[in-house]
Amino acid sequence: MYTTELQKTATIENLEDPKLLDAFEARVAADDFIEPKDWMPEAYRRTLTRQISQHAHSEIVGMLPEGNWITRAPSLRRKAILLAKVQDEAGHGLYLYCAAETLGTSREEMVEALHSGKAKYSTIFNYPTLTWADIGAIGWLVDGAAIMNQVPLQRTSYGPYARAMVRICKEESFHQRQGYEIMIAMANGSPEQKRMAQDALDRWWWPSLMMFGPPDENSPNTAQSMRWRIKRETNDELRQKFVDITVPQAEFLGLKVPDPDLEWNEEKGGYDFGDIDWEEFYAVVRGEGPVAKERMKARREAWDEGAWVREAAAAHEAKRKQRKAA
Repeated sequence: MYTTELQKTATIENLEDPKLLDAFEARVAADDFIEPKDWMPEAYRRTLTRQISQHAHSEIVGMLPEGNWITRAPSLRRKAILLAKVQDEAGHGLYLYCAAETLGTSREEMVEALHSGKAKYSTIFNYPTLTWADIGAIGWLVDGAAIMNQVPLQRTSYGPYARAMVRICKEESFHQRQGYEIMIAMANGSPEQKRMAQDALDRWWWPSLMMFGPPDENSPNTAQSMRWRIKRETNDELRQKFVDITVPQAEFLGLKVPDPDLEWNEEKGGYDFGDIDWEEFYAVVRGEGPVAKERMKARREAWDEGAWVREAAAAHEAKRKQRKAA
């Protein structure tokens, strides 16, 4: 397999070769893309494998909060749009798993890491979708935060990851618009619909800010990822940009951001906002989110129930290779 060949290119000797490391650092500093068969430090490979696979897991798990609303969407148009969005997210997971596989880790290993709890996914997907307004809030806030995170990844230093992000970001922009359109309809609907929209904003605002990760001073991987151009902006920088863009959108909707400390700071040209409950964030990371167990149960069951499809595909490929060899 291709990933097996990639593993053969890395040896203990060249991993410790300072000349190779210096050449790698120079290429990254010059904004060159690192490609799968290029030499790279093992720490770079591990960091990318962790980040890309967790990104892939997030796309796949992210199908669950919205998937159960497809049949309950309020119109045929909304059903079709939501179905297309969930299909997009499945595709995003596929692109990202493929990108991660070029680093030498198999799909099966990544899925096993997810199911065992070793690998994580975005904490945002461990919150329930209680009303149709939540689907709008997810598109507006969650996909909006995702776009803020992902646009810089189109310039990440690892080529396969950067190229996968180009299409993903284009599709995520449509997802964000779909969510905001729902929020516009709800905010301009009946008093009850507007109350539902406000309730959804109240529940999804703080988890959306947590999506950018812990504060920079408590983010152990940020400094190295910035140096290697895996990340282009820090967690706090991205979070600030998200707040500055999103607050005016909430004002347009006639909704109130649930933060009593929110205030425009003329000097810095952005909003000051309240403290995030990081204890809640780390609890959700540990798997203590409101529906965390439900999410993982659904993923494990889907994997087990789909085993026959994987086995059939593997048998078909084996026969195809035999015929070709004959």
